[in-house]
Amino acid sequence: MQDHYNLLAREEEREMLPLCADEGLGTMVWGPLARGRLTRPLGEATVRSQSDPFAGMLYDATEVSNRAIVDALGAVAAQRGVSRAQNALAWLWRNPVVVAPIVGASKASHIDEAIAALSIALSDEEMAQLDGPYTPRRDFQGVSDPRELARISAAVGIKPAA
Repeated sequence: MQDHYNLLAREEEREMLPLCADEGLGTMVWGPLARGRLTRPLGEATVRSQSDPFAGMLYDATEVSNRAIVDALGAVAAQRGVSRAQNALAWLWRNPVVVAPIVGASKASHIDEAIAALSIALSDEEMAQLDGPYTPRRDFQGVSDPRELARISAAVGIKPAA
């Protein structure tokens, strides 16, 4: 199974991840660092954050909750002396259904951080600190209505195929 799953997008925990666990299936998750939002304080601008309208569609509607999650992630990472990215990936590894995050590495250091995350074992208290601020949100996976797909495509600047 390949799904969208990270600290800011946990809707798969309702049905799909339990189903995968029950059926003995693993998941390869995309967006494990929420398009960079889990690697820095929320609101810190990057080239990507200023030019990625799809990320806004995925995450902007829940900014209050996201800020609390990103702040908790930063606090736990600081307590451990690791990066936010390492901490966010370590959170994923606590879920036994996750067999691999699809990390969009653009630098060798991104791979190094992903590997380093494998050696981080978050405590139950740290997991509670990271899990606590989450609030349900809209899940874009599985959208098949042509009108909704057209609306989403237009919002992110994708032109329809000729």
